[in-house]
This record gives sequence, structure tokens and C-alpha cells, in this order.
Amino acid sequence: MMLKDKAMLVTGSSTGIGKAIAERCIAEGAKVLIHGLDENETKTTADRLNQPYFSNDLVKPESADELIVAMIKEFGRVDGLVNNAALITRADLFETDATFFDLIMAINVRAPLLLIRAALPHFRKQGKGVVLNIGSLNAYCGEARLLAYSMSKGAMMTMTRNLADAYSREHIRINQLNLGWTLSENEIKIKIKDGLPEDWYKNVSKTFAPTGALMTPEQVAPHAVHWLSDSSEPVSGAVCELEQYPVIGRNPAKE
Repeated sequence: MMLKDKAMLVTGSSTGIGKAIAERCIAEGAKVLIHGLDENETKTTADRLNQPYFSNDLVKPESADELIVAMIKEFGRVDGLVNNAALITRADLFETDATFFDLIMAINVRAPLLLIRAALPHFRKQGKGVVLNIGSLNAYCGEARLLAYSMSKGAMMTMTRNLADAYSREHIRINQLNLGWTLSENEIKIKIKDGLPEDWYKNVSKTFAPTGALMTPEQVAPHAVHWLSDSSEPVSGAVCELEQYPVIGRNPAKE
């Protein structure tokens, strides 16, 4: 088992990609604190996985310390942190006011930063630790109606590299997965809300899904486990793109 007896915190693990990562971590021998905003949903997932849970709102600065305290209370240590929780609310430039921008940045960037800061003393005490930030290919540019979200993932990418450089000498590794289009439960609902039919994901153009199907959370999860495990040592500061095609230099019209 790749994560035998490791204690992991996966934010936003009550649903979607975070839940798939938590499930795979458990299958690889880890103990996982399940986290989510909705307490009933979080408890339901935790009960099904037979793991403890903690529910709070990452928009609140104190939520980071609360989560790390809960980890120490449950497991006595924290070996790995997955910063997965994020807001993907659509808004273009003229829909992005100061309040909306601050909310996106608070959850998508500030919360991961504060969680790493809260976990760092425990990593140091243990002599090592690992952080995996879940980013997005939108970090490189992004869609017009994902302006603030794209900016937040760009900021996360800089944070990953900056902190990896700062703490790699202490055997604290910080890496990031930039995900392409992934078929989470939330993504299905968002696209239906945007006006697509209920079975839209069964007919995605090969321009976006060359294999004929979008990537699933269950396909993302093994990659997360690799970066959380000792098998990815000593790499730190890496940003790994998870997509079905090259991000740079692609020519989708060439058959």
C-alpha cells in the first residue's frame, strides 16, 4: 500500500474529485479526515468511508487552524494535505465585483495558504510532510466567464512553487496537479444549469475529449496518491498537467 498508516486531510472531500481522492487514499492504507461545507453531506460520506469528518467554511480565516487541530485530535499527526476545495462560480469581467473576487480568492488561494501554514509546524516536528494542491489548466489563461477562478489557480501555482522552494530543505514537499476538464458531479450540474441537455457529457466533442470521454475523478485519484506517496520523492515544486492532450503546441484540427 502506497499510503499505509499515513494521516491525510483532503479538503472538499465530501463530493466530487475530493471524495475520489479520499477513497483512493483509504484504499492505499491512509486514514483520511473527510471535509466539506455541508455537515450532513460530509457526515454521510465519512460514514460510508468509515472515517472521521470535520465540516467548516473555508472562507473564514480560522477554518484552517480548526482543520489542522481536528487532524491532530483524530490522528495525532498530519502526513499529507490535499488542497482540493474550490469555488468554480462563473463570472466575466463585468460580473466580477470586489466582493465576488475576494470570495473566490479567500477560498481558492487564502485557505490553502493558511492550511499549509497551520500544518507546517507538525510537518517540521515529524521531519517531513507533503502538500498536493489541486489546480486547473485555467491557471494559464482560462475561459472568459472563469476570470477570477482562473486568476486564483494562477496564484495557487505561484504559491506552490514559492513554498516548495522555501521548504524543500526541510523535507516538506509541495506539488500541484493542474486538471483538465473533469466530469465531477458538480460539473454535470453546472453545464445543465448553463443550458446543456442532461446527457451532455455523453456527446463531448473529441476536440475536448480525444478519447471520446471526459476524465473522471476516479482517474484523477491515482495521480494524487502518487504525489502524496514516498514514490514521488524527492520532487517538490512540480506542476503536473492532467489532460488528454498537450496543453502547448496542440493542433486539434489535424487528423
